[in-house]
Amino acid sequence: MTAYRTVDVDGVEVFYREAGDPTAQTLLLLHGSHTSSAQYQELIDRLADRFHLIAPDYPGFGRSGTLEATTTFDRLADVIDGFIHTLDLDHYALYVFDFGAPVGFRLATRHPEKVDALIVQNGNAYEAGLGPNLAGLATYWEDRVGAEPAVRAFLQLEATRQQYVEGVSNPESLNPDRWTLDQHFLDLPGHDHVLLDLIYDYTTNVAAYPTWQAYLREHQPPTLIAWGANDQYFVADGARAYLADVPNAELHLLDTGHFALATHAAEIAELIAAFHAGRAAAPAAATA
Repeated sequence: MTAYRTVDVDGVEVFYREAGDPTAQTLLLLHGSHTSSAQYQELIDRLADRFHLIAPDYPGFGRSGTLEATTTFDRLADVIDGFIHTLDLDHYALYVFDFGAPVGFRLATRHPEKVDALIVQNGNAYEAGLGPNLAGLATYWEDRVGAEPAVRAFLQLEATRQQYVEGVSNPESLNPDRWTLDQHFLDLPGHDHVLLDLIYDYTTNVAAYPTWQAYLREHQPPTLIAWGANDQYFVADGARAYLADVPNAELHLLDTGHFALATHAAEIAELIAAFHAGRAAAPAAATA
């Protein structure tokens, strides 16, 4: 059963979902842009009998409060770092998707000793992964004020829907409640400014890619990559690029788009369970 909780982190109310046995392996699920921890509910339901799952809403997303100052990825990582400390999580596996990658890699490089494993689902850390759907943001990065009206189209319902349906072979299989809920939260007062801040700040992530890649090479975290191969925001070359730095990573390219969980939650849940079972079995085999 999932519990729905709120905790104060340095004056910011952070909403989160929690399920499973706290003594089991913790999975910290970090959501993407336009969305919230709600994107993980089906995955949580499928894995709660085997894992301890925690999925927070970032400040300015979902049911969490907002920051008083400009929102940046550094500040999101600060809040989630404080959230982890507040919940007294001393180690966890990170599930990173979309915006969850820059938040998660900031956490991993700060506290590599806490990261048991990485589960990467369309969470980019390489320039090779930057897809054509991001090309239009270049003018915003160069001239925020002048380009903002055009970028605001990216915050409308049709753009939110498009993130789900693009690359999906049967869009009629998708539950439209997913994007209407996302849009509901995005339309709350101030949430549009949060997303605009983060879109503008995304260049800091590209600049940090080499640091994240160095973390991967140095620490070699056990890594599972389950990637929607038809994603046009973060393309499949970004998934393949991980193998240069983590050669033992497990890579699965799925026939779906950006929000792979919307179509492949069952498959991804089984990949995670098998990946964890393999990790658990490896030390036992080594000592046998």
